[in-house]
Amino acid sequence: MQYRPLGRTGVLVSPLCLGAMNFGGPTDEAESIAIIHRALDAGINFIDTANVYNAGESERIVGKALKESGRRDQVVLATKVYGKMGDGPNDQGVSRYHIIKACEDSLRRLQTDHIDLYQLHRPSLNVPQDETLRAFDDLVRSGKVRYIGCSTFPAWKVMEALATSERYNLARYVSEQPPYNLLDRRIENELIPLAQAHGLAILPWSPLAGGILAGRYASKDAFPAGSRAERANELFRNRITRRGIEVAQAVGEMARERNLTASQLALLWVMDQPGVTSPIIGPRTMAHLEDALPLLDMKLADEDRPRFDALVHPGTAVADFHNSNEWMKARIFDA
Repeated sequence: MQYRPLGRTGVLVSPLCLGAMNFGGPTDEAESIAIIHRALDAGINFIDTANVYNAGESERIVGKALKESGRRDQVVLATKVYGKMGDGPNDQGVSRYHIIKACEDSLRRLQTDHIDLYQLHRPSLNVPQDETLRAFDDLVRSGKVRYIGCSTFPAWKVMEALATSERYNLARYVSEQPPYNLLDRRIENELIPLAQAHGLAILPWSPLAGGILAGRYASKDAFPAGSRAERANELFRNRITRRGIEVAQAVGEMARERNLTASQLALLWVMDQPGVTSPIIGPRTMAHLEDALPLLDMKLADEDRPRFDALVHPGTAVADFHNSNEWMKARIFDA
């Protein structure tokens, strides 16, 4: 396996990151811990979670697995702050007030004295970025956080943050975590070039398009039992489009020609896209993890790239994976 630099930090991470969103529900604690240890045994050294995942249960389970096994130092541990964690008006958001408290709570649940990568889960269009970055800077200077990053930011907001950090000599974002898969390639227009120019790691979420590219959906209106669409809210269901399903079926045909599963080929495409550091996989079962692990030693064939581009043109989208934020005004319409 070839480990990759986390932006310009010098830290090396595996080409796949273990996402923990399912831990604590629907994946129970015992299987979640087994998945964590299997991933580490396979060489994955990067785990991503968030305080809002299952109301803190994901962080607690990850912390327990690493603490009880003594494997904390084997892992680049990432978590996120932004979402609602209580009933009070300040129990969410990007304020210094919330970030400092949320960090202490995450450290406690994770049973660690530091977070390797602390990320802002979503941008704020109202609060000045120096408010957030000063809080992050204090956490870095105190040793409670090693590096900081952002998630699902527009490119201009990332650039504004970098400029703010430079102006005030504050800790600088080293990574951005955007939605990115074959069905939604819009970050290729501005975000990827920005990251390449300024040394930011790109850590894509939903590389399998929530299971669409794994071939789980034959129709935009019929959801298989146990599928994410069946248990998720309307936000995810709106990402299932007729054209997206057609693309997924074509990827499945390509995968069979190469003796791969559809999910493996779709994930391999994201792994080997320019500018990508480590896609985040979110296995619900051990079988999902085992499906992804062979890719740690694979590369996408150059001759395959035009076939993917023919399915979805670079920089365009046939499904909307930016619909969980407020800043993306464009929406994908599907006949």
